[in-house]
Formats: sequence, C-alpha cells, structure tokens
Amino acid sequence: MSSRRHFYARPLLATAAAIAVITGVAATAPAATPKDATAAPASLTALDDTYYQDALGKTGTALKSSLHTIISAQTKLSYSQVWDALKATDQDPSNSANVILLYTGRSQAKSDNGGDTGDWNREHVWAKSHGDFGTATGPGTDIHHLRPEDVQVNSIRGNKDFDNGGSSVSGAPGNYTDSDSFEPRDAVKGDVARMILYMAVRYEGDDAFADLEPNDSVSNGSAPNIGRLSVLKQWSQEDPPDSFEQHRNDVIFDTYQHNRNPFIDHPEWVEAIW
Repeated sequence: MSSRRHFYARPLLATAAAIAVITGVAATAPAATPKDATAAPASLTALDDTYYQDALGKTGTALKSSLHTIISAQTKLSYSQVWDALKATDQDPSNSANVILLYTGRSQAKSDNGGDTGDWNREHVWAKSHGDFGTATGPGTDIHHLRPEDVQVNSIRGNKDFDNGGSSVSGAPGNYTDSDSFEPRDAVKGDVARMILYMAVRYEGDDAFADLEPNDSVSNGSAPNIGRLSVLKQWSQEDPPDSFEQHRNDVIFDTYQHNRNPFIDHPEWVEAIW
C-alpha cells in the first residue's frame, strides 16, 4: 500500500445540507452523513434491559459469543427485497424521494437503482467474495452491511480490503484507493468499520456460511477475512455513530431483519472484543 494518509477525527454531528439529485457520475462535494434522521434511536436503556441483557458485563470471546447469539435471531431477506429495504434504511432525511449513497455522499433518486452508469446499486461492504457467500440469502443479503452506492464507484471499490491511502477516487471526493485497498470518506469511516465488525460477530461459521473474521492484511483474496482490523478500530473510534447511522439501525430492527448492529449501540464493545 502506498501514499499513506492519516484520518483526522470529525465532529460527531456533521452539518446536514440538502443535496441535489444527480443522475450522472460527475464529482460533487461529499456530504456528511445526514444528522436529521426522521426518528430518534431506540432507547439504549430499554435495549440493555431486554435485547442486550445477556451481553452486559462481558468482554472478549464471551462478549462476542453472547452478541452472536443475540443478533443471529433475525429475519432474512432475499436479494431482490434488498432494493426496497435500502430505499427505507438509507433515505435522505432532507428528501424522502432520495437515498444517500455511502461513499460518494450523493443524494440520488430512489428510482435510479440499477446497473447502468449513473445508477446506484447494492454495495456489499464486506465484499461477497471474501468468504464466497455471493448473494444467497444470509450474509449476501444482510442489510446491516449492504448500502446504496454509485455503480462505477462500487466497481472501483470492488472486493478490496480497507486501509488508509491511495489516489483520489473519480466521482467520489474524499475516497482513496490503490491496488489492494479502499479508504472511504471521513464521514462514513466509522460506519464502514462497524458494519465489518457486525459481520464478524454475526457470521461465525455455524449456519452453513464461512466464519467471517477481520485481520490486519490487505491481501485476503477469497479468504473469509477483511482488513485492516487496526485501521477499522481507529476509524470506529474517530468517527462515532451519528443519528443517521442510529436511525438506520432502528429501521432494520423495527421493520426488516429485527436484529441490531451492537457496535452502533455500544461502540465501546469494539475494544472490548478486539
């Protein structure tokens, strides 16, 4: 990996602004993750008293095991159902006809989903080739790590691991890539990290899919691993959950999968496990 850069912490709540709908792929200023979610996050106290009760007070492998049991109770979607789910989970709080794209930060019409240039499609943040789970119902359709993204930017990210550094990504200001890794814009670095770590807890090899685990490599190929763990931990710490991410977690829990990403509710559990 070349041209290393350092990620500097951003404030917890970035300024939200209305973003113009763009159907092409021209570069635009990257948007912060919107803060004006349409509903407050679920009460953490209530969640701790019920949903997370068996995980409280644990650390290390005991905590990971407990969380795995908790979040494995979920409703599974088909790959076609993911389209409509993402239109709800990633809705632009300033424009209900649009979604916010993960890497570009662009606000784009929900109806622009597809496979053509300028469309948005379904980005697997944990690349589906890392563990070879494809789009089968399970990890390939788990919307805790599936996000709307520009078709071309999704292709540029491909199945690369995550790390700092590289050259600027065309059409996606603030994102960088080189031959073996991808660095997302600052506003979603923590989001990416928490999605990866959710997958590592949810999929432990006991449900016909590979045991997914993060590591510190950027040459994982088709192995069921994604790196770099040390960088992901840094990103999670420096970009804590904001209200858009919390709201997304609530929508998935209340409406679609009925499970949660515990690292959004309890960011401190990242260090408690890894």
